[in-house]
Amino acid sequence: MHEARIDDTQAGRIPADDGWWVLNLGEIAWESAEGNGTFCIFEAPSAPSPVMGIGVHIVGPGEANGLYHAEDTQEGFLVLSGECLLIVEGQERRLRPWDYFHCPPGTAHITVGSGEAPCAILMVGARREGRPIHYPVEPLAARFGASVTTPSDSPKEAYAGMAPFVPARSPWPLEPM
Repeated sequence: MHEARIDDTQAGRIPADDGWWVLNLGEIAWESAEGNGTFCIFEAPSAPSPVMGIGVHIVGPGEANGLYHAEDTQEGFLVLSGECLLIVEGQERRLRPWDYFHCPPGTAHITVGSGEAPCAILMVGARREGRPIHYPVEPLAARFGASVTTPSDSPKEAYAGMAPFVPARSPWPLEPM
């Protein structure tokens, strides 16, 4: 396997192809969406992995990383720093540094930043082409703007009207408050 070429962009560095690579969180390109935090994905935009997605998502207090949903593939979430509220199957759980949430297929969930500082979460998920994603209505998630108002199986429909993703510089390392 070849080493990927690394390109410099306004937002940071990105791998240009599907080869192996090494980048630091402080130099890799990130994206942000108003109200949904800042994140990076560990893959080449031109060659996304068909089997696994992994990245870091940073949410501020009250920010959700997306919408309450359930996928038919496994996901996992490791809190690296800060605190967040996990809404899972209609229940609330507090997560702190080094707490891990194992999310089996079909588990409805979302994370929301809480506490006084941003929360950094390492997120990993299996991928399968054509996998269904369901967005149910969840009143707990709705308190944070993280629920659809009408159930949907379409990400495009669920996220219609949400802030677009824009390039962002790395917020890493997080500054203590």
